Amino acid sequence: MKEAVVVKHTGSHYLLSSLPRWELFPAVLRGKIRLKDSSATNPVAVGDIVQYEDGDPAAIVKILPRKNYIIRRSTNLSRQSHIIAANVDCAFIVVTLAFPQVKLAFLDRLLLTCEVYGVKPVIVLNKIDIIRGEFAAEFEDSLQEFHQIYEAAGYTILELSAKTGEGIEGLREHCKGKISLFSGVSGVGKSSLIKALDPKLEPRTADISSVHLQGRHTTTFYEMYPLELAPDASSALAYIIDTPGIRGFGLVDLKPEEIALYFPEMLSLSSDCRFTPCTHTHEPHCAVKEAVDAGELSALRYNSYLGMLEEYTKYRK
Repeated sequence: MKEAVVVKHTGSHYLLSSLPRWELFPAVLRGKIRLKDSSATNPVAVGDIVQYEDGDPAAIVKILPRKNYIIRRSTNLSRQSHIIAANVDCAFIVVTLAFPQVKLAFLDRLLLTCEVYGVKPVIVLNKIDIIRGEFAAEFEDSLQEFHQIYEAAGYTILELSAKTGEGIEGLREHCKGKISLFSGVSGVGKSSLIKALDPKLEPRTADISSVHLQGRHTTTFYEMYPLELAPDASSALAYIIDTPGIRGFGLVDLKPEEIALYFPEMLSLSSDCRFTPCTHTHEPHCAVKEAVDAGELSALRYNSYLGMLEEYTKYRK
Protein backbone atom coordinates (compact mmCIF):
# COMPACT_ATOMS: atom_id res chain seq x y z
CA MET A 1 0.00 0.00 0.00
CA LYS A 2 1.35 3.43 -0.91
CA GLU A 3 1.60 6.32 1.56
CA ALA A 4 1.38 10.09 1.14
CA VAL A 5 0.67 13.24 3.15
CA VAL A 6 -2.53 15.27 2.86
CA VAL A 7 -1.48 18.78 1.78
CA LYS A 8 -4.89 20.31 1.05
CA HIS A 9 -8.54 19.49 1.45
CA THR A 10 -11.55 21.24 0.01
CA GLY A 11 -14.69 19.56 1.26
CA SER A 12 -14.58 15.93 0.12
CA HIS A 13 -11.58 16.34 -2.21
CA TYR A 14 -7.93 16.18 -1.23
CA LEU A 15 -4.47 16.81 -2.63
CA LEU A 16 -1.70 14.43 -1.60
CA SER A 17 2.08 14.39 -1.97
CA SER A 18 4.71 11.81 -1.03
CA LEU A 19 6.96 14.08 1.03
CA PRO A 20 9.73 15.13 0.78
CA ARG A 21 8.84 15.12 -2.95
CA TRP A 22 6.37 17.86 -3.87
CA GLU A 23 4.32 16.17 -6.59
CA LEU A 24 0.63 16.78 -6.00
CA PHE A 25 -2.16 14.43 -7.05
CA PRO A 26 -5.89 14.39 -6.25
CA ALA A 27 -7.62 11.90 -3.98
CA VAL A 28 -11.00 11.14 -2.44
CA LEU A 29 -12.06 9.01 0.53
CA ARG A 30 -13.04 5.43 -0.15
CA GLY A 31 -16.11 4.53 1.84
CA LYS A 32 -16.67 6.06 5.24
CA ILE A 33 -13.48 6.60 7.21
CA ARG A 34 -13.89 7.60 10.84
CA LEU A 35 -11.33 7.78 13.59
CA LYS A 36 -12.03 5.66 16.65
CA ASP A 37 -13.65 7.59 19.53
CA SER A 38 -13.51 10.84 17.53
CA SER A 39 -16.27 13.43 17.29
CA ALA A 40 -14.40 15.38 14.61
CA THR A 41 -16.37 16.67 11.65
CA ASN A 42 -13.40 16.00 9.36
CA PRO A 43 -11.94 12.47 9.46
CA VAL A 44 -8.92 13.51 7.37
CA ALA A 45 -6.84 16.64 8.06
CA VAL A 46 -3.94 18.42 6.39
CA GLY A 47 -0.75 16.78 7.64
CA ASP A 48 -2.29 13.33 7.95
CA ILE A 49 -0.25 10.44 6.59
CA VAL A 50 -2.61 8.21 4.64
CA GLN A 51 -2.51 4.99 2.68
CA TYR A 52 -4.04 5.13 -0.77
CA GLU A 53 -4.70 3.12 -3.89
CA ASP A 54 -3.85 4.42 -7.35
CA GLY A 55 -6.62 5.81 -9.49
CA ASP A 56 -7.90 8.99 -11.06
CA PRO A 57 -8.38 10.28 -8.46
CA ALA A 58 -6.52 8.13 -5.94
CA ALA A 59 -8.56 6.51 -3.15
CA ILE A 60 -7.64 7.13 0.50
CA VAL A 61 -8.25 3.86 2.35
CA LYS A 62 -6.59 4.37 5.75
CA ILE A 63 -5.34 7.15 8.05
CA LEU A 64 -2.12 6.23 9.85
CA PRO A 65 -1.77 7.02 13.59
CA ARG A 66 -1.04 10.67 14.32
CA LYS A 67 1.87 11.80 16.48
CA ASN A 68 -0.14 14.92 17.40
CA TYR A 69 -2.80 17.28 16.12
CA ILE A 70 -4.52 20.60 16.75
CA ILE A 71 -8.26 20.43 17.34
CA ARG A 72 -11.00 22.89 18.27
CA ARG A 73 -14.66 22.66 19.13
CA SER A 74 -16.92 23.38 16.17
CA THR A 75 -18.44 26.85 16.46
CA ASN A 76 -22.10 25.89 16.14
CA LEU A 77 -21.97 22.24 17.20
CA SER A 78 -20.99 22.06 20.84
CA ARG A 79 -20.36 18.31 20.88
CA GLN A 80 -18.46 18.16 17.63
CA SER A 81 -14.93 19.26 16.84
CA HIS A 82 -12.72 20.12 13.90
CA ILE A 83 -9.13 18.97 13.42
CA ILE A 84 -7.07 21.90 12.13
CA ALA A 85 -3.90 19.96 11.26
CA ALA A 86 -2.02 16.79 12.17
CA ASN A 87 1.60 15.70 12.58
CA VAL A 88 3.04 19.19 12.99
CA ASP A 89 6.42 19.98 14.56
CA CYS A 90 5.62 23.54 15.60
CA ALA A 91 2.61 25.85 15.80
CA PHE A 92 3.31 29.52 15.15
CA ILE A 93 0.47 31.45 16.78
CA VAL A 94 0.40 34.82 15.06
CA VAL A 95 -0.92 37.76 17.08
CA THR A 96 -0.81 41.56 16.93
CA LEU A 97 -1.12 44.04 19.77
CA ALA A 98 -3.20 46.30 17.51
CA PHE A 99 -4.89 46.21 14.10
CA PRO A 100 -6.45 43.85 15.22
CA GLN A 101 -5.90 43.84 18.97
CA VAL A 102 -4.87 40.50 20.42
CA LYS A 103 -7.57 38.60 22.30
CA LEU A 104 -5.70 36.91 25.14
CA ALA A 105 -8.52 34.44 25.80
CA PHE A 106 -8.17 33.13 22.22
CA LEU A 107 -4.38 32.98 22.50
CA ASP A 108 -4.55 31.11 25.81
CA ARG A 109 -6.97 28.54 24.44
CA LEU A 110 -4.74 27.86 21.47
CA LEU A 111 -1.64 27.62 23.68
CA LEU A 112 -3.41 25.21 26.01
CA THR A 113 -4.55 23.04 23.09
CA CYS A 114 -0.94 22.84 21.86
CA GLU A 115 0.14 21.74 25.35
CA VAL A 116 -2.58 19.09 25.55
CA TYR A 117 -1.92 17.51 22.15
CA GLY A 118 1.88 17.64 22.14
CA VAL A 119 2.56 20.46 19.68
CA LYS A 120 5.31 22.98 20.42
CA PRO A 121 3.85 26.52 20.30
CA VAL A 122 5.75 29.70 19.43
CA ILE A 123 4.08 33.10 19.71
CA VAL A 124 4.70 35.33 16.69
CA LEU A 125 4.10 39.01 17.41
CA ASN A 126 3.58 40.51 13.96
CA LYS A 127 3.40 44.18 12.86
CA ILE A 128 6.11 45.11 15.34
CA ASP A 129 7.08 47.97 12.99
CA ILE A 130 3.83 49.70 13.96
CA ILE A 131 4.11 49.00 17.69
CA ARG A 132 7.73 50.16 17.90
CA GLY A 133 7.20 52.94 15.33
CA GLU A 134 4.39 55.44 15.10
CA PHE A 135 2.47 53.93 18.05
CA ALA A 136 5.50 53.28 20.28
CA ALA A 137 4.40 55.60 23.09
CA GLU A 138 0.88 54.20 23.12
CA PHE A 139 1.87 50.53 23.20
CA GLU A 140 5.16 50.54 25.13
CA ASP A 141 3.55 49.33 28.36
CA SER A 142 1.33 46.79 26.58
CA LEU A 143 4.32 45.31 24.75
CA GLN A 144 6.31 44.97 27.95
CA GLU A 145 3.38 43.40 29.79
CA PHE A 146 2.77 40.93 26.95
CA HIS A 147 6.38 39.75 27.11
CA GLN A 148 6.26 39.48 30.89
CA ILE A 149 3.08 37.39 30.91
CA TYR A 150 4.03 34.84 28.28
CA GLU A 151 7.75 34.59 28.84
CA ALA A 152 7.03 33.98 32.54
CA ALA A 153 4.81 31.11 31.40
CA GLY A 154 7.74 29.69 29.41
CA TYR A 155 6.72 30.60 25.87
CA THR A 156 9.00 31.88 23.10
CA ILE A 157 7.95 35.18 21.52
CA LEU A 158 9.25 36.23 18.10
CA GLU A 159 8.84 39.89 17.15
CA LEU A 160 8.35 40.25 13.41
CA SER A 161 7.20 42.52 10.66
CA ALA A 162 5.98 41.01 7.40
CA LYS A 163 6.04 44.53 5.96
CA THR A 164 9.65 45.48 6.76
CA GLY A 165 11.15 42.00 6.98
CA GLU A 166 12.30 42.43 10.57
CA GLY A 167 12.69 39.04 12.27
CA ILE A 168 11.85 37.03 9.14
CA GLU A 169 15.28 35.38 8.99
CA GLY A 170 14.87 34.16 12.57
CA LEU A 171 11.48 32.72 11.67
CA ARG A 172 13.06 30.86 8.74
CA GLU A 173 15.52 29.27 11.16
CA HIS A 174 12.65 28.06 13.32
CA CYS A 175 10.97 26.51 10.26
CA LYS A 176 13.97 24.52 8.99
CA GLY A 177 13.30 20.84 8.53
CA LYS A 178 9.83 21.06 10.08
CA ILE A 179 6.16 20.98 9.25
CA SER A 180 4.82 24.12 10.90
CA LEU A 181 1.30 25.42 11.40
CA PHE A 182 0.50 29.13 11.14
CA SER A 183 -2.68 30.08 12.98
CA GLY A 184 -4.39 33.13 14.43
CA VAL A 185 -7.40 35.37 14.04
CA SER A 186 -8.13 37.03 10.72
CA GLY A 187 -6.06 40.09 9.91
CA VAL A 188 -2.92 39.34 11.94
CA GLY A 189 -0.89 38.74 8.77
CA LYS A 190 -0.39 34.98 8.59
CA SER A 191 -0.46 34.88 4.79
CA SER A 192 1.77 37.97 4.54
CA LEU A 193 4.32 36.31 6.82
CA ILE A 194 4.29 33.19 4.66
CA LYS A 195 4.91 35.29 1.54
CA ALA A 196 7.75 37.11 3.36
CA LEU A 197 9.31 33.73 4.16
CA ASP A 198 9.18 32.67 0.50
CA PRO A 199 8.16 35.34 -2.07
CA LYS A 200 7.30 32.63 -4.62
CA LEU A 201 4.33 31.56 -2.53
CA GLU A 202 1.01 33.26 -3.18
CA PRO A 203 -1.33 32.83 -0.20
CA ARG A 204 -4.29 35.20 -0.34
CA THR A 205 -4.09 38.41 1.67
CA ALA A 206 -6.45 41.30 2.38
CA ASP A 207 -6.50 44.60 4.23
CA ILE A 208 -7.93 45.15 7.69
CA SER A 209 -11.50 46.42 7.85
CA SER A 210 -11.36 50.03 9.01
CA VAL A 211 -14.84 49.78 10.55
CA HIS A 212 -14.19 47.22 13.26
CA LEU A 213 -10.39 46.77 12.95
CA GLN A 214 -11.03 43.08 12.35
CA GLY A 215 -9.36 41.01 9.69
CA ARG A 216 -11.23 39.77 6.65
CA HIS A 217 -11.14 36.05 5.97
CA THR A 218 -8.70 35.43 3.10
CA THR A 219 -7.50 31.83 3.42
CA THR A 220 -10.48 29.59 2.65
CA PHE A 221 -9.04 26.10 3.06
CA TYR A 222 -6.34 24.49 5.16
CA GLU A 223 -3.32 24.11 2.91
CA MET A 224 0.33 23.06 3.15
CA TYR A 225 3.06 24.81 1.18
CA PRO A 226 6.70 23.82 0.52
CA LEU A 227 9.01 26.50 1.87
CA GLU A 228 12.30 27.06 0.05
CA LEU A 229 14.75 28.35 2.63
CA ALA A 230 17.62 29.12 0.26
CA PRO A 231 18.10 29.25 -3.52
CA ASP A 232 20.50 26.28 -3.77
CA ALA A 233 18.92 22.88 -4.36
CA SER A 234 20.86 21.24 -1.52
CA SER A 235 19.19 23.32 1.18
CA ALA A 236 16.59 21.64 3.37
CA LEU A 237 12.93 22.27 2.69
CA ALA A 238 10.36 23.08 5.28
CA TYR A 239 6.59 22.82 5.03
CA ILE A 240 4.08 25.29 6.38
CA ILE A 241 0.33 24.97 6.85
CA ASP A 242 -1.79 28.09 6.40
CA THR A 243 -5.19 28.13 8.06
CA PRO A 244 -8.34 30.22 7.71
CA GLY A 245 -8.61 33.02 10.23
CA ILE A 246 -10.23 31.61 13.37
CA ARG A 247 -12.73 33.75 15.28
CA GLY A 248 -13.45 31.27 18.06
CA PHE A 249 -11.54 28.41 19.65
CA GLY A 250 -13.44 26.00 21.89
CA LEU A 251 -11.66 23.37 23.98
CA VAL A 252 -12.09 19.64 23.39
CA ASP A 253 -11.80 16.55 25.61
CA LEU A 254 -10.67 18.24 28.82
CA LYS A 255 -12.06 17.71 32.29
CA PRO A 256 -12.25 20.81 34.50
CA GLU A 257 -9.62 19.49 36.91
CA GLU A 258 -7.20 19.00 34.01
CA ILE A 259 -7.27 22.53 32.60
CA ALA A 260 -4.86 24.05 35.15
CA LEU A 261 -2.31 21.32 34.37
CA TYR A 262 -1.72 22.94 30.99
CA PHE A 263 -1.00 26.41 32.33
CA PRO A 264 2.75 25.94 33.00
CA GLU A 265 3.02 28.81 35.49
CA MET A 266 -0.01 27.54 37.45
CA LEU A 267 1.19 23.95 37.42
CA SER A 268 4.48 24.98 39.05
CA LEU A 269 2.55 26.56 41.95
CA SER A 270 -0.14 23.93 42.44
CA SER A 271 2.03 21.67 44.61
CA ASP A 272 1.88 24.37 47.30
CA CYS A 273 -1.93 24.40 47.39
CA ARG A 274 -3.47 22.96 50.56
CA PHE A 275 -5.91 20.76 48.64
CA THR A 276 -5.16 18.28 45.86
CA PRO A 277 -6.71 18.50 43.37
CA CYS A 278 -7.38 22.24 43.64
CA THR A 279 -9.59 24.13 41.21
CA HIS A 280 -7.87 27.43 42.16
CA THR A 281 -11.26 29.11 42.51
CA HIS A 282 -12.69 28.87 46.03
CA GLU A 283 -10.35 26.69 48.07
CA PRO A 284 -8.55 28.26 51.07
CA HIS A 285 -4.76 28.55 51.01
CA CYS A 286 -4.57 28.17 47.23
CA ALA A 287 -1.06 29.02 46.03
CA VAL A 288 -2.34 30.09 42.61
CA LYS A 289 -4.91 32.56 43.98
CA GLU A 290 -2.32 33.90 46.44
CA ALA A 291 0.14 34.46 43.58
CA VAL A 292 -2.51 36.34 41.59
CA ASP A 293 -3.37 38.52 44.60
CA ALA A 294 0.33 39.27 45.13
CA GLY A 295 0.84 40.24 41.47
CA GLU A 296 3.23 37.32 40.94
CA LEU A 297 0.91 35.54 38.49
CA SER A 298 -0.86 37.28 35.62
CA ALA A 299 -4.46 38.11 36.46
CA LEU A 300 -5.18 38.07 32.71
CA ARG A 301 -4.00 34.48 32.36
CA TYR A 302 -5.92 33.52 35.51
CA ASN A 303 -9.09 35.07 34.06
CA SER A 304 -8.55 33.04 30.87
CA TYR A 305 -8.40 29.94 33.06
CA LEU A 306 -11.67 30.87 34.78
CA GLY A 307 -13.26 31.41 31.37
CA MET A 308 -12.25 27.91 30.32
CA LEU A 309 -13.83 26.44 33.45
CA GLU A 310 -17.02 28.32 32.63
CA GLU A 311 -16.88 27.04 29.05
CA TYR A 312 -16.66 23.46 30.29
CA THR A 313 -19.83 23.97 32.34
CA LYS A 314 -21.60 25.43 29.30
CA TYR A 315 -20.77 22.52 27.01
CA ARG A 316 -20.80 19.61 29.42
CA LYS A 317 -22.97 16.67 28.45
